[in-house]
Amino acid sequence: MKSSCIKVEFQGHCHAKSNAKSPLWRENFAHRRQRDDLPHRRPRRNHEVRVLLFSLKFLGWLTAHTPEAVLRGLAAALGDFIFFCLPRRRRLVLSNLHHAFPERTTGWHRRIGRVSCRRLIETGLLSLATPYLSERRFRDIIAVSPELLAAYALHAREPAATLICSPHIAYWEAQTAKPLVVPGPFPEFGIIFRPLDHPAADDFVRHSRERFGMKLLSRREGFAEALKILRRRGLVGVLFDQNAGTQGALTTLFGRVCSTTELPGLMAEKFAARVYGIFPRRRAFWRVEIGAQRIPHDGTGPAVTLGLNRWLEDLLRSDDDLCASWLWAHDRWRNQDMPARRFRLEARRDLLTSDLAARGLAAVPRRTRIWIRLPNWLGDVVLALPLLRALRCGRPDAEITLVARPQFLPLLESWGVADRLHALPPRGPGYFAHFRSLRHEYPDVWLLLTNSLRGDLEAWLTGCRQRFGLLRPGRFRPGLTHAYRVPGDFDERHHHQLELWENLFRHFGLAAPLDRSPLQARPASPAASIALIPGSENNPEKRWPVAHWRALIRAFPTARFVILGTANDRPITAAIAAGFDPACVEDAAGRTNLPAFADHLRAARILVTNDTGGMHLANALAVPLLALFGPTNPLRTGPVFDAPLRILQPPDCPATGGGELAKLSPATVVTALRALLPADLS
Repeated sequence: MKSSCIKVEFQGHCHAKSNAKSPLWRENFAHRRQRDDLPHRRPRRNHEVRVLLFSLKFLGWLTAHTPEAVLRGLAAALGDFIFFCLPRRRRLVLSNLHHAFPERTTGWHRRIGRVSCRRLIETGLLSLATPYLSERRFRDIIAVSPELLAAYALHAREPAATLICSPHIAYWEAQTAKPLVVPGPFPEFGIIFRPLDHPAADDFVRHSRERFGMKLLSRREGFAEALKILRRRGLVGVLFDQNAGTQGALTTLFGRVCSTTELPGLMAEKFAARVYGIFPRRRAFWRVEIGAQRIPHDGTGPAVTLGLNRWLEDLLRSDDDLCASWLWAHDRWRNQDMPARRFRLEARRDLLTSDLAARGLAAVPRRTRIWIRLPNWLGDVVLALPLLRALRCGRPDAEITLVARPQFLPLLESWGVADRLHALPPRGPGYFAHFRSLRHEYPDVWLLLTNSLRGDLEAWLTGCRQRFGLLRPGRFRPGLTHAYRVPGDFDERHHHQLELWENLFRHFGLAAPLDRSPLQARPASPAASIALIPGSENNPEKRWPVAHWRALIRAFPTARFVILGTANDRPITAAIAAGFDPACVEDAAGRTNLPAFADHLRAARILVTNDTGGMHLANALAVPLLALFGPTNPLRTGPVFDAPLRILQPPDCPATGGGELAKLSPATVVTALRALLPADLS
């Protein structure tokens, strides 16, 4: 149960954390703090806290004096309410379980998730009741395992600095009562906790958690007292968390990259401390046994940090009951899905190399599910390649799924930048139902390189919590959860489409450079033909006239030409090839699929083309280009890969396009082509 004010784990770590980390949130928070400090507002704030504190005390007293059978039914009902009636929370629970245990069935995920929500409520009720439960009642609630008794016996015989590290497992509150059930003198034990802002509330929490002999150590006052206890060979309790923000260390948990706190490791290294993982094992409602296991390490901080994560994984994998007690309703991997750094990995220290070596892995598991909705046009798909490469570099832990038209999938597979390819379904009644069915894939990110309402609706139907896209001035895209707002002074006529997409990726954290190198090197072939693409799928004005193409062919009587295009281009290509020897001018339009089309391009000596998707594909394949631009803007849609390229425009045509392509004379194109061909063909 996440109380907005008082929810302290056995370390006293307050869960009253805001999910908002944006500069705007910090600015607003500072403003509220400043406003609340005004004399006329402070009494009201204190009054509200007193009322809340009184309410919590009353509820705690009431819970402590309510029969356990009633509380058990209440916990089951409230837990089921969270699971069944709070869809966003249920989805987070099931998504976490699906990521951690993809091999398990949906039924298992739902069963563990439902029980986890119930135990969250059981823990919250115990937290409320703790100040009002008698010692005799606590002795009925808590027991200790033989392993924990052995750990305390070892400490009694051979005192040493000892760290007791606890994960977020249900009934953490019960661990403050260990002095009641551990025989013999209880050693000095300090628990690091995060204090509450209001003194009265903080005093209440301290008193209730220290009543059995534990000592709370405020993080706000630093760790001086904890270090003194360790120097005196005492015990210190620490929460080890996998959501430590940029102050943690990059590690993995269940194969997913997270940011783990290094505090236990730093303390263990400084004092050569023993390290134990501790956990409550639920035996029945409000009946737990505290277990413990020693964490072996080589005395270094990273070994402790990584060892604790591996211990937790093994613990939860080996025991379904303990797995159900973990707090799956919390976004343990949230640090790596913050929007401002979504497309890079960031933390104070990177322990991934050591983590992988300890696990015997060669590479980071790809467990962060990033789905990218590609555009519907071939040229735009090709233009996205440098960004896909950079994303692969920036998030090596990402499982990248590309969503595209079916005809593009063989080409995308050959690029090797995606882990999965997903074909768009046929248009029809079941189109949007298909995307709703993807909810069970639990994508973490849906990145839209489209700008249509249809694409936004596709993403929303998947239930993906983070949906990224561009938002141009004057546009409304309610389906996006996070948008890069294109600046009003950003003149797209003078900036390439790739630059705009790059700004989108950079806005959400991409730091890796763009790789504009072609897909592969092209060995020269003296017998290669000259390829021509005279068609255009979406704009007839982009087509150079048929007569001009025929004049170009006649200017090179010893050359061999191949004319490429789609089936829709056949009337144009047939008119161009008419009357020429088929052995010298091959009309291949409409006779190839996309892979065969790419093979024709690879085999060409040079390509003369309109502004088409084939132009971009040839550029990505390192085919030398002579590109003819008229009405369209080469500054915005020109080729981007580092390959031989020359762009021709009609006379007096602005650099941003707008000219009539028919005014580009065959003589101009012939001259440019001769400059690019060897002497025997020119």
